[in-house]
Amino acid sequence: MEPWAEKGEVGENVRITAQLLKAKTGEFDLESILLLKLRGLGISDLGCLGECTSLEWLDLSSNAIVHLGPLASLKSLAVLDLSDNRVCNLEPLSACENLQRLNVAGNLLSGLQQLQCLGGLRRLESLRLCDPRGRLSNPLCASGAYRSALPDLFPALKAIDGERVSGRGSDLYQLCKDLDGSLERGGGGGAGSPELPGRALPWVEEGYWEWRPARRSSIVEETYRQFSDVLQECRELSARADDAISQAEQALSLRSDHSSFVF
Repeated sequence: MEPWAEKGEVGENVRITAQLLKAKTGEFDLESILLLKLRGLGISDLGCLGECTSLEWLDLSSNAIVHLGPLASLKSLAVLDLSDNRVCNLEPLSACENLQRLNVAGNLLSGLQQLQCLGGLRRLESLRLCDPRGRLSNPLCASGAYRSALPDLFPALKAIDGERVSGRGSDLYQLCKDLDGSLERGGGGGAGSPELPGRALPWVEEGYWEWRPARRSSIVEETYRQFSDVLQECRELSARADDAISQAEQALSLRSDHSSFVF
């Protein structure tokens, strides 16, 4: 039995422990973990997962998870895969204020009311409840009507079940909405009133088209750090190789010195 499997054999009723997390990531401090893949381990208890407070990307797919309580502590979480589990209550995820992508296909969600608790997740852009390729679904997906109701519940939603939203919630819809609002604000007075020349109103709010540098996430920062470390190691190895070659060349040149030969 693996040292991190607290209960039962490997793959059966596994509880997440600090040992498991450290063994999977190589991190000594749980708060330093940014990405975590725990797919298909038979996990039924999330244990101390809530201590990974810096976690941004989490894969818990293909386990036996029912309760999500510890996930409420993951304020930085942006991507979460809970597909192929036994979840019927998403309430703890309402505290994951930075969540952008959520996959809960293959669970036990029976109605839209079980999604209403996530209405405050204003950054949620992608939601998957059904995955035909993986033959994963939820009871609420039996009727296709749920797809038309989701954009009203999640205004920022841009993709449902892997397909881009084409109505409300889409980029085009928002642009048209901004345009309509600008035209209404710029409308003339009553009938017969002369149209006075004035400053044209913008189609969108001021600064909309200004370029903004993308926020560099902690994941990217960690990637750059690791790359820099590897690059430094390569430079050190290159310098050592140059020294070894130089020493070898000097040794060979001494051996080839004609004065050292006796005829």
